[in-house]
Amino acid sequence: MGKEFLELFEQWADTYDATVDGHDPEYKDVFLHYEKILNEVAERSWGRVLEFGPGTGNLTKKLVARGLQVTAVEPSPSMRNLARKKLGSRAAILDGDFFNYPEDQTFDTMVSTYAFHHLTDAEKEQAVSGYGNHVASGGKIVFADTMYDSIEAYEKAVEDALSKGYKNLAEDLQREYYTTIPVLKEMLEKNGFSSSFERCNDFVWIMTGVKK
Repeated sequence: MGKEFLELFEQWADTYDATVDGHDPEYKDVFLHYEKILNEVAERSWGRVLEFGPGTGNLTKKLVARGLQVTAVEPSPSMRNLARKKLGSRAAILDGDFFNYPEDQTFDTMVSTYAFHHLTDAEKEQAVSGYGNHVASGGKIVFADTMYDSIEAYEKAVEDALSKGYKNLAEDLQREYYTTIPVLKEMLEKNGFSSSFERCNDFVWIMTGVKK
């Protein structure tokens, strides 16, 4: 995960759960159907699960409730502490990111929510190229994240945020590395995964890659 955003993650830690619950008007549409999104990712997961960027542990909690064995890697110390308070010993919450995870293990599912956009497109591809070595045959990558049909759709999202006076949201959209579905589709398929995309709200899609 982009280490340049670590300070931002630390700042978000104490307010993250309130934001995803819809208490911040600027981000309400970003997190629309948040519980349903988490449930969808959890329901598509099976076996041994590696979670990237668990944040405060909201998805982790759902994965554990399904009886799955979960290892989660989170770069933010404050986020890790909050996740550990929620999960106790029911999941391994480790220091790590999209590039730093237990590479001596094979996983059936790799999951992430609201985090992959912290990598540039080049970093995303570098990360995905390594995942094929650690996902079992028939295993999955299931990432829910903000992404767009096209560059034009992304530019319109920025314009809409500015027109509504959502300065923080507009800054986030321009500072972080939001990409398009065609780019992600090519990235997955080039690295041995079939791909599908399902829209969840005006910002978020669930990207599923199945190892061929």
